[in-house]
Amino acid sequence: MFKLVVPIDEVLYPVNLRVSGYRCLVVGGGRVALNKLDGLLEAGAQVRVVAPEIIAEIQNRPNVTVDRRPYQSDDLVGVRLVITATDSAEVNARVYRDAEAVGIWANSADDLDNCSFTLPSKMRRGHLMITCSTGGHSPALAQWLRRRFQSEIGPEYEELLSLLSEHREQFRAAGVSTENLAWQQALDSGMLEMVRSGKVDRARALINQLVDEL
Repeated sequence: MFKLVVPIDEVLYPVNLRVSGYRCLVVGGGRVALNKLDGLLEAGAQVRVVAPEIIAEIQNRPNVTVDRRPYQSDDLVGVRLVITATDSAEVNARVYRDAEAVGIWANSADDLDNCSFTLPSKMRRGHLMITCSTGGHSPALAQWLRRRFQSEIGPEYEELLSLLSEHREQFRAAGVSTENLAWQQALDSGMLEMVRSGKVDRARALINQLVDEL
């Protein structure tokens, strides 16, 4: 049955959640659930999947607990967050109500009425993560922007981030405050192009000038 998905008009607060080592629950056993599961595993979560029917790809995922049965309210005990990926509005609503009652963050795929948080479209380059959300107004646009980011932001950005992080930690270890350094000025001075063309030493020298100019 076709379900009308009403977009969110209120202002959403962007946040990155740390779920590594925490128990998370996925309710649903199909392709959408698999996608949500992989995102949680990538972030280091301990994932449990509950659904009457579960595809083989989920059952074969390592380090995943699988329960082939309907969802029960006590499945939320000890859970950090829950994601539902079912085609049942009744199940989605029940999970959301249960989660709200005990203060657990809940997301339901394509069912914004039963979400306390949404999942943006994302792309990664190492520790660099860029996300895009339209609040449900146009998931297609969010996905298109993600593909554009993936094509325009190459591995040189990951290398640049690693270089900046390395020097930031060195400065802090030496007792230099990194808050007053002209990072934006350095980035605007062609650092990315230096890294892209293999001139990393020149980029390092440019970063070191930040301290000399204090």
